[in-house]
Amino acid sequence: MTQEELRKLYVRMRTLVVFRAVTDNPVVARLVDTLGLASGVVGDASSQRLAEAYSAFVFELFATGGCSLACYLQEVVLDDENVYLRRIGAGKEVRPSLVAAAQEELKVFSDLARVTPDDLLVNVDEPLRSSLARFELTPLDLAATYRARLKDIRRFGYGIYARYHVFRLDDAGQIVAVHHPDPIRLSALVDYDREKKVILDNTRALLAGKPAANILLTGDAGTGKSSTVKAVVNELAPEGLRILEVSKDQLHQIPAILDELTKNPLCFVIFIDDLSFAGDDDNFAALKAILEGSVSAKSANVVIYATSNRRHLVKETFSEREGDDVHLNDTLQEIVSLSDRFGIHLTFYKPNMTTYLDIVHQLAANAGIQMDEAELNLLAERFATRRGGRSARGARQFVDSLLSKE
Repeated sequence: MTQEELRKLYVRMRTLVVFRAVTDNPVVARLVDTLGLASGVVGDASSQRLAEAYSAFVFELFATGGCSLACYLQEVVLDDENVYLRRIGAGKEVRPSLVAAAQEELKVFSDLARVTPDDLLVNVDEPLRSSLARFELTPLDLAATYRARLKDIRRFGYGIYARYHVFRLDDAGQIVAVHHPDPIRLSALVDYDREKKVILDNTRALLAGKPAANILLTGDAGTGKSSTVKAVVNELAPEGLRILEVSKDQLHQIPAILDELTKNPLCFVIFIDDLSFAGDDDNFAALKAILEGSVSAKSANVVIYATSNRRHLVKETFSEREGDDVHLNDTLQEIVSLSDRFGIHLTFYKPNMTTYLDIVHQLAANAGIQMDEAELNLLAERFATRRGGRSARGARQFVDSLLSKE
């Protein structure tokens, strides 16, 4: 590029509107600084000053793990949560002026991606110029890629939701990505086929825009309730499914979360793991209010999946059943009714010996463990006895213990 072309590109980058937030990115910010010096817009730049600015930019680029400017620009532009993308994702009208601005600015980024090291270093003296690190050049049609992303926005999403599929609430109530989620897959879960199918079918209905129910998964510890939910999400994430894990103490924040999620083009499972209440727990009332509001009806792209070791979610005592509450029956009915507010209720029972050993055999075969069947059964049963009973989790732990001894 000529110095005049660099100057125009610098001015265009400094006057972005739709994608203005991208200029706060450290790599892009350093690149724009270098453009300003290379084009002569930002005062008279000495050879050394330009070389230092260029090197600072390349350092930031390499620190991201990539060496291609075009590939990195595509990544940050596609991830940018701008007003244009949000309106499209929410299904709202996009004014022609906003469309035109977005398209013009995409051309600016395409031009920026064509900048070469030689373009930026043209005013750097030799031999310094030849000794500086070079970033890679990659062909890029950003406008076409962005159009494809918009066309499939309900599958790809945008912003952090495009890069990650598992999220949680932090202490401040903000949604943050889980960078290293549990990679469990459905193929790794043995047995409970009926339960897995019900969850899969319900979640696929959600993705298809059909009515989907909130699901309560109850049963004994270690039977795979949480793993099944996570595996379903991992399976369907490429189709536009995301999961947000919420703790019991954060239930009161769900209504505010829904305001954000309902505007998102993706579908979400709000996951509450290991849920149980005391009878006078304020969180009990919070969840009841949410379920009474019919979350799936209000938010067509959101369902709640909860797991619990208690069938009715509430710890009941004999004193509560025999209490002096004048309206004792009403109180007990209220306790029981909470679980009934979930559209689907699945129970994961502890496996009997036959099922437990079948799980062990399949997991051992998948892990490549070769052992006499009678010996494997004996060791598996002995392991279960020491752990207090048979469970799918125990079967997995037993097979892992065999692998650790190899």
